[in-house]
Amino acid sequence: MASLRDLKARISSTSNTKQITKAMEMVSASKLNKAEDNAKAFVPYMEKIQEVVASIASGNIDVDHPMLISRPVKKTGYIVITSDRGLAGPYNTNVLRKLYQTIEERHQSKDEYVIIPIGKVGRDFCKKRELPIAHEITGLPDQPNFAEIKDIANYAVNMFSSEEVDELNLFYNHFISAISQEVTETKVLPLNDIDVGEKQSSMYEYEPNQEQILETLLPQYAESLVYGALLDGKASEHASRMTAMRNATDNAEDIIDELTLSYNRARQAAITQEISEIVSGAAALE
Repeated sequence: MASLRDLKARISSTSNTKQITKAMEMVSASKLNKAEDNAKAFVPYMEKIQEVVASIASGNIDVDHPMLISRPVKKTGYIVITSDRGLAGPYNTNVLRKLYQTIEERHQSKDEYVIIPIGKVGRDFCKKRELPIAHEITGLPDQPNFAEIKDIANYAVNMFSSEEVDELNLFYNHFISAISQEVTETKVLPLNDIDVGEKQSSMYEYEPNQEQILETLLPQYAESLVYGALLDGKASEHASRMTAMRNATDNAEDIIDELTLSYNRARQAAITQEISEIVSGAAALE
């Protein structure tokens, strides 16, 4: 049985841990609010650019852009979005497990795919398993802007345009709510399944012409898919970390309660033993 001093030390250290996890939970909650606002603010831009691209691509003109055309898939590119730090619950584990399972199911050789990890955890995961990495980026801020990921997004799009890969897919955690995130796979390229919806191409007038506008918009649209997923993933990361820290705080409280109960019992037993020894000593003197 642990001594009173040991129990008191464990209660103190667990209380300190509880204070840290509680503070981390509050920080993550604050970051989540900002990240969720950023993700929501980006949605109208995504919807509008998708609407314009779909309007042109579904028009009466003959669209012959490489990004809209499927070709035999000899090599696939995977972009995977993770965090730079742990202590985020299942956030990283779920998306990396999904990526690895997908690779195992679809590919027989490492020559058939390449990975572009965004985040230190994903990069380290790929390096540890010696998975082929084409490019990587780490150290992104909690509230990233487009300029900070434009290079890697542009690199991924150029890999498809130059036919280094024939398909480009994206793995990330889709934010549903503060307590729910879903691992999602999205096809970035080719853009052959853009939802037209109820919008009609006649709503727009194009200058100089539709082909040139499509030439400019398609790379931007593909890059915006990556950026939108990153914003979505950041919101999921903060939500997952907030939940993980809340659970850690609750667990610390449970441990403190158990240790306090053990401490009180041990202290009571020690006091009882001391009283018994005093009574026995007094009786011996009589």
